[in-house]
Amino acid sequence: MADIITLREAISRHVQDGDCVALEGFTHLIPTAAAHELIRQDKQDLHLVRMTPDLVYDLLIGAGCARKLTFSWGGNPGVGSLHRLRDAVEKHWPHKLEISEHSHAAMANAYVAGASNLPFAVLRGYQGSDLVKVNPDIRFIECPFTGEKLAAIPSVRPDVTVIHAQKADRKGNVLIQGILGVQKEAALAAKRCIVTVEEIVDDLQAPMNACVLPNWAVSAVCVVPGGAHPSYAHGYYERDNRFYQDWDPIARDRDTFTAWIDQYIRGTEDFAQYQAKVKGEAK
Repeated sequence: MADIITLREAISRHVQDGDCVALEGFTHLIPTAAAHELIRQDKQDLHLVRMTPDLVYDLLIGAGCARKLTFSWGGNPGVGSLHRLRDAVEKHWPHKLEISEHSHAAMANAYVAGASNLPFAVLRGYQGSDLVKVNPDIRFIECPFTGEKLAAIPSVRPDVTVIHAQKADRKGNVLIQGILGVQKEAALAAKRCIVTVEEIVDDLQAPMNACVLPNWAVSAVCVVPGGAHPSYAHGYYERDNRFYQDWDPIARDRDTFTAWIDQYIRGTEDFAQYQAKVKGEAK
């Protein structure tokens, strides 16, 4: 059975400095609360992995938690650049960030390979791509059966994967509904998996063909209502579009960004206190 514990305890117990950490969630169910807690606990030297880095990784990179980023496409969706990511890559602030950029297809295949306990993923792709010139982890092999030239990349096997989901039962089984992205594969590829959820229920009442992560694949379940904000949680709350727009001027300036995380993340005890503070000031 997965442990049902606080997010603070889960991050303290399962994430160590220097770990490879994947925070996954595509369009919705992005584990924002977990990113905040990593900053509160000042986790350092992390190798961050994510299919589409957005605000959660802008936060972690700007807070100085990351040494490397493995990713495909990074930006503030619908708004523009991730300014803390750009500052780290272009000007090494708060320190130098190593990057390994892939396509979406490659990242998905890398997670599948990791979940399958394979050392690398094989895919048709990268033929003529400029990414090959800047990423030495993209290589080519010859199919032993057809002679076809195929791309090969290392599998992704995080030390810890963190995802957000709608609900879990009291045994730690987790139900994910809506757009899935690569949460399932990322969870199964990891040594340890932390899941934040909107609620704990007695019965998941999972519909046919729903995605249910069994408790043996989950290390810890943490109840964090609203834990995906400003992204949405299908069936629970909508995307906060204004927050993504407001983030641009906050992240654009180093001092403004640092003051924001000092006030709203380092200056709060947990995500519930953060939410109360943000909502109170918005009134």
